Amino acid sequence: MARLDLQGAGTPCAGGTAQPEMLFQLGMMYATGRDCDMDLVAAHKWLNIAAIKGSERAAQMRAELAGAMSKAEIARALREAREWMTQH
Repeated sequence: MARLDLQGAGTPCAGGTAQPEMLFQLGMMYATGRDCDMDLVAAHKWLNIAAIKGSERAAQMRAELAGAMSKAEIARALREAREWMTQH
């Protein structure tokens, strides 16, 4: 199982760029199956959160990824991202 320390994920650092980059990398990890099982819903979720926090690369990758997902998968990813944003 992949592990990433998200403690402090609500705290911007390095001018606010470290958090979106970390979230982008988490999304890419799930998108490619690097160190974990590939999970497009999780990948879309983390890329969406990174995009919301200002990552243009995440927004581009999220759009590409959405082309390989069903509408139900996209809806689930958006719901999970919204829930995470509400809690953090």
